[in-house]
Amino acid sequence: MTTPVSAAPHTPSPQASVYSVTTADFLEALRVQPQRPLEFWLHGERLVGAGYHLTEIGAVSTEAVDCGGKVDRWRETVIQLLDGTPEEAKNGFMTTRKALAIYERVAGKISLDEAAPVRFEYGNAERVAVRYGVDRLEVTEERVTVHLSLPGVQCKAGDVCGLPGGLVTASGELSVLGATCEPGGGCC
Repeated sequence: MTTPVSAAPHTPSPQASVYSVTTADFLEALRVQPQRPLEFWLHGERLVGAGYHLTEIGAVSTEAVDCGGKVDRWRETVIQLLDGTPEEAKNGFMTTRKALAIYERVAGKISLDEAAPVRFEYGNAERVAVRYGVDRLEVTEERVTVHLSLPGVQCKAGDVCGLPGGLVTASGELSVLGATCEPGGGCC
């Protein structure tokens, strides 16, 4: 039986990814009882193997100016994952209880915004480190699965450039909702 965890559209700023699972959504999935293994998947395949570590949890604040000259600020919770050793992998995946305990220990030391989108940073010797978005969370009787998504690049000055919701995906494809950016139209 699969129980989807709510991932309400949460876009605190135009910079928020089209994937907007919040830190609160992630915490809700960790609190499921009984505890379960916590796994990270990308495109329908397991990305991070058993024995991994949560090496850092950060409250990331960004202040930026988009190509239309607009200043924006937003926060994200970034959780860094690191492969474990082959010996650690024999012990299986981290449990939801352990991940929640790590989060709570960090939250006791720094201010984490539960309304902020959650991201996961992962890389290893074969895979360059990437800050992944979260497409969705899936809770089953066997596990809690975080379905990751590759980051993309978004035109954030849609009102000036004519690309509202335009997103360049990691594969380089342009997904545009509306008009196109014309020469002399105000884009950088």
